[in-house]
Amino acid sequence: MIRILEGASTRVVVAEASGKVTAEDYESVLIPAVEGASADGVKLRFLYVLGTEFEGYEGAAALDDAKMGMHFWASFDRIGLVTDHDVIAGLAKALGLLMPGEFKVFPLSERTAAEEWVAADMADPS
Repeated sequence: MIRILEGASTRVVVAEASGKVTAEDYESVLIPAVEGASADGVKLRFLYVLGTEFEGYEGAAALDDAKMGMHFWASFDRIGLVTDHDVIAGLAKALGLLMPGEFKVFPLSERTAAEEWVAADMADPS
């Protein structure tokens, strides 16, 4: 399951995954949240938290994650991932090197620091 949490501003999308993440979670929760926040074309910040109750992705959800990343490739200027899952963190760090914006992985113990980093130094879009 993915749920959207309140971010520091309308330009910060914070999502938390728990249990088994499905394609439906991406299609009905995460993608609409990102589309809504990026409707005005202003660069976004994204924080994705894989909490202690996160169990993994269904196959179709992993595909939706890749599709979302490609579709919104240039929409983000800063992305943070909070997880204690070593394999996911390692893959994310490798893929993060290809991202056009800033990307950083944090352990769960540093969630507050991740929230602060994602929202830091935001220019007023108006």
